[in-house]
Amino acid sequence: MDRSTLLPMPIDIDIAHVARLARLDLPEDELDTLRSQLSAILEHAAKVQSLDTEGVEPSNHPLGFVNAFREDVVTGSLDRDEVLAMAPEARDGYFAAPPAMSQE
Repeated sequence: MDRSTLLPMPIDIDIAHVARLARLDLPEDELDTLRSQLSAILEHAAKVQSLDTEGVEPSNHPLGFVNAFREDVVTGSLDRDEVLAMAPEARDGYFAAPPAMSQE
């Protein structure tokens, strides 16, 4: 692809129409502000798109990450009776809780 065809060029967008589609009621002065902001964003995106990335390895992050997590170590679990003793209510070796959807 010839990247010279992707150079920034003026883009005319009907901001009022876009605002109506988004069901936004914007005053005229805000439409003018948004028009200039969107134009700047689109020009920047066109500049980024025009960069030559031939031979650049794709990545999901610009910095190399190293796994910073500790190794998994198997340990003993908590004593069931001790944990259930701290619960507000327990029945038959399980936590007791009210139903999530009760029928009244």
